[in-house]
Amino acid sequence: MSKLIYGTLFKLIKSLTKSEKRAFKLFVTRLSSSESKKFILLFDIISKQKIYDEAAILKRHKIFSKKQMPNLKAHLQSQIFKCLLLGNTMRKGELTVISHINYAHILYNKCLYKEALMLIEKAKKIATACDTKVLLLEIIELQKMILKQTTGAANETEVSEIIAQTNTVSKSISNINAFSSLSLKLNSLYQKIGFIRNNADYEYINKYFNANIPPYIEADLSFQEKMYLYFSYTGFYFFIQDFKNGHHYAKRWVKLFDDYPEMKYNKPEMYIRAINSLLVAQNKMGLYTDFSITHKKLILLKRDSKFPTTENINLHLFKTIYLHEINRHFMIGEFTSGTRIVKKFENELEKFIPLLDRHTVIVFYYKIACLYFGSDNYKVVVKWLNQIINDKETVLREDIHAFARILRLICFFEMGKEDLLEYDIKSTYRYLLRKKSFQLYYSHILSFLKNLNKNNGSRKLLVAAFVHLKNNLKKLEQSKYEKRAFLYFDIISWLESKEKARSVEFIIKQKVKALA
Repeated sequence: MSKLIYGTLFKLIKSLTKSEKRAFKLFVTRLSSSESKKFILLFDIISKQKIYDEAAILKRHKIFSKKQMPNLKAHLQSQIFKCLLLGNTMRKGELTVISHINYAHILYNKCLYKEALMLIEKAKKIATACDTKVLLLEIIELQKMILKQTTGAANETEVSEIIAQTNTVSKSISNINAFSSLSLKLNSLYQKIGFIRNNADYEYINKYFNANIPPYIEADLSFQEKMYLYFSYTGFYFFIQDFKNGHHYAKRWVKLFDDYPEMKYNKPEMYIRAINSLLVAQNKMGLYTDFSITHKKLILLKRDSKFPTTENINLHLFKTIYLHEINRHFMIGEFTSGTRIVKKFENELEKFIPLLDRHTVIVFYYKIACLYFGSDNYKVVVKWLNQIINDKETVLREDIHAFARILRLICFFEMGKEDLLEYDIKSTYRYLLRKKSFQLYYSHILSFLKNLNKNNGSRKLLVAAFVHLKNNLKKLEQSKYEKRAFLYFDIISWLESKEKARSVEFIIKQKVKALA
């Protein structure tokens, strides 16, 4: 336990903002014991340390003894948690409900049943407004205990109402658990393999989804039930590359929050997820005007004084805003200006990377690499791709790992690194065989790159080779499972750039103009 406190306490203190540190100092001034003065001093010392060094603290400050340090640290951590809990406006409603429940228990134990019931009614109203079903169930259970101790003419009616409420809330909790567990499982599978690869993947995901989604009547569902229901459906349709239906459910998910605006502040992380999902769908469907409106909606959250600003929320906002800022540049073919955005937030990215989940980091690296590819900066592309390829520990997004290798091969070709190209073709071939990911898309590209040196003698032959590959790949764009490859990298535009001797950026901009 002491080892846990070591790490947690140091990280906790380092995570505090200036205002939180100031609030903590004011909070602990109510304590006047000599022991309290010690842990306040310890707080100041740890705040100034870059790396936690207890030996240095004990050597320099004789007021502390090795024997008392575990208790001091535990006490300090406990006081910091209490202070942060008091200042937690993000869960103000839930914390008020918890307080009312605790106070009602005290009144119940004092046999003050009528007073306890008054508090319970207050707690029930707040819990209903916040849509916190688990707390609502706890309130109802306490209400049942009190009713057992009271008698009256209205008792039978109250008992019937309580039983009906219990059944309704229990059913709601069951649905929430089913929907949220389903979305969690789908997300876990997606993070491992990416979009479905073949019919076996589709059959498995479709069967799993339909077997685990409980029967429901949507009109009878609470806010939280609908929130997780739309989350599940959006994730399912994205997974099987049905972006039209994914877009439909993502829109309903965002509209749900628009219909209950206070829930944006009660469940901020889920609101960000809803907007993120809608942006993903709009991006995949090429709905640039809608995408721009939704993206601005996301950015405005940072300026909303009511929106919670915890480190966790800031992290979610950072990754969502910047990932879609990169996507926006892809959609309009502005790769060079996109790389300027990357340079602008590269320091922030380095700061947030230790906090980001590995899946998000991989996505960031790949998207940044593709931006630099679009601006013809192949050396930098390889630098970002290598951070994905050289990660041997993470078993995530096998699809991105595969496409990172393909994109690196193309970079070696563009850079004229024939020795690296020859070696990497063999390495990539082995990797794809090992991962059982050998689709026609990969086969065409590897064969093309392997035989490319045979066409180096003439521009005409080289262009013919590019056109031949383009024609082969275009046939795959309509294939149910092969088409996923084109979601990762616009290889057709790259081949057309070679055919027409123009930059990739120019080709994509021309396509964007044609669609406008």
